[in-house]
Amino acid sequence: MKFEISRDALLKPIQAVIGVVERRQTMPILSNLLIAADAGKLTLTGTDLEVELTAETALECDDAGEVTVPGRKLLDICRALPDGARIAVSLDKERLQVRSGRSRFNLATLPAAEFPLVEDVETQTRFSIPQKQLKELLDRTAFSMAQQDVRYYLNGLLIEIAEGKLRAVATDGHRLALCEVDADIGDAPAQQVIVPRKGVLELQRLLGDTDAAAEVELGGNKIRVRVDELRFTSKLIDGRFPDYDRVIPKGGDKLVRASRLLMRDALGRAAILSNEKYKGVRLDLDEGRVRIQAHNPEQEEAEDEFEADYNGGELEIGFNVVYLLDALGAIDSEDVVLQLSDANSSCLVLDPDNAAHRYVVMPMRL
Repeated sequence: MKFEISRDALLKPIQAVIGVVERRQTMPILSNLLIAADAGKLTLTGTDLEVELTAETALECDDAGEVTVPGRKLLDICRALPDGARIAVSLDKERLQVRSGRSRFNLATLPAAEFPLVEDVETQTRFSIPQKQLKELLDRTAFSMAQQDVRYYLNGLLIEIAEGKLRAVATDGHRLALCEVDADIGDAPAQQVIVPRKGVLELQRLLGDTDAAAEVELGGNKIRVRVDELRFTSKLIDGRFPDYDRVIPKGGDKLVRASRLLMRDALGRAAILSNEKYKGVRLDLDEGRVRIQAHNPEQEEAEDEFEADYNGGELEIGFNVVYLLDALGAIDSEDVVLQLSDANSSCLVLDPDNAAHRYVVMPMRL
């Protein structure tokens, strides 16, 4: 294998795929990137056995071939070289030589045949969606995914196709986020898949705020998304996602409408003196205003207040302030609506300008 390429042309695909390469691996080859040089293109692939990322770039290749090299080291080398530099890459026995100007690096390699490529997706559903729409779905829901929960199906994000809509739902058992968009998915049958947490985070990073298409393929146990010259493949979580529709409270008769920024800022100030572990705050609702109270084991207290359109009678209810702030951060409207029933029932956080965004936060005892 032998080729020459500009620094920027090599750095971009490495940066696109390196996120999936863990620093500490049980298998040494998982710390490596698979480099394949062929007629007209250079392909780089990284994987952690669950998520695989592949990036391509144009290349005039002198001698085709493939090999695996330490990904982080190759990234650091490219970053350290000056802008506009030319890089000559050649494989000499079991070493990959990287030359640029007066700099020379010899990297250890492992055979390409040992690299664990993800099997092809047995496509059941295929559709195209603007990148910004798919990114919006993920950005407005991913924060509610669980982390290392024993209920493994919560450590990911549900993507659902139903009735011409594409819906994303995430929950950690204490809160839930739901977002949906109209999608041109033809006559695709109703389908639910659970994308693992790491796959969701990588996909968020790869998608842009553009109308350019993301080509999505769903199979029985994998999802594949093609974006520009990138290909994302992830295994799916094999499990049954909770019936999220039953979790969304209905018929709450106490409505609080207020400035989203006023509410966010007041909650943020009160959170400073909340319990560091539980992050609880108490909302005291009365006509025309909401008072927020927080305290911690050091007997410190915070109190804040903001005006609100509310006339549902007095109510005191406790919440994890981080969950409320995350929900408010996912809404764009100037105002926000909280729909409540009583002190023991979940709160539904609504975007008054977009019914497709819904957030549920369970109450907590303080």
